[in-house]
Amino acid sequence: MATIALASKTLRPLGDRVLLKVTAKEEKTSGGIFLPDTAKEKPQTGEVVAVGAGKINDDGTRVAPEVKVGDLVLYGKYSGTEVKLGEDEYVLVAEKDILAIVA
Repeated sequence: MATIALASKTLRPLGDRVLLKVTAKEEKTSGGIFLPDTAKEKPQTGEVVAVGAGKINDDGTRVAPEVKVGDLVLYGKYSGTEVKLGEDEYVLVAEKDILAIVA
């Protein structure tokens, strides 16, 4: 999956899309061994930064998203589109690709 770099500072998801700020990757193991970039797992958690208006059903009604800004969520490993805004990394995913809200 390629990362898209944008010069814009704002991004507003449409429909049932959710913009997630990627959480920091682990730099070392619990035993204290530092991991090179090639050995790191792709993160699967992120903080919800922006949420679209919701999905539109077949009858034309809009279903409100289950997540809200500020939620910490777990999403599918290979889901979404990676976006870089400035120095920050984000993932734009469909709401159906969010697996759980981390409490």
